[in-house]
Amino acid sequence: MIKAGYKEIIYRYKNMPGGIIEAYHDLNDEYGYLPKDAVIDAAELFNLSVAEAYGIATFYSMFSLEPRGKNAVRVCRSAPCQLGGSEELLDVLQNALGIKAGETTEDEIFTLEHTECVGQCQATPVFTVNGNPYPGLKTGEIPAVLAEYQA
Repeated sequence: MIKAGYKEIIYRYKNMPGGIIEAYHDLNDEYGYLPKDAVIDAAELFNLSVAEAYGIATFYSMFSLEPRGKNAVRVCRSAPCQLGGSEELLDVLQNALGIKAGETTEDEIFTLEHTECVGQCQATPVFTVNGNPYPGLKTGEIPAVLAEYQA
């Protein structure tokens, strides 16, 4: 269900160059995803085709067209992280959360996703929670990190 007010969010950026991306950030923060009606309205406001507006929405991994959990957990899939053990990290996170990549926990607290480089190549592998990086953790430290976000 779409919350009231998504049009107001989009219109804040009407006259800003690149405003659609800023609008998408605010929509994503407000709703946890980009409502389809909001993407269609953004296309009209920014004089884009609906396909172009969806192209922008799907190009960036921080945006989603589907509802997400309260906390987005993303595992970096860049080459350095893969060499550093991101597959093992993903396995630990999947087991700890009880879901696979691309899924949301039943209580809607966590969504687990893949992402590309998060700029923390000095300490691989890396995962983020809501954009906060957790580089080079030992697998035994992961449950404590997740517990911080369950409250």
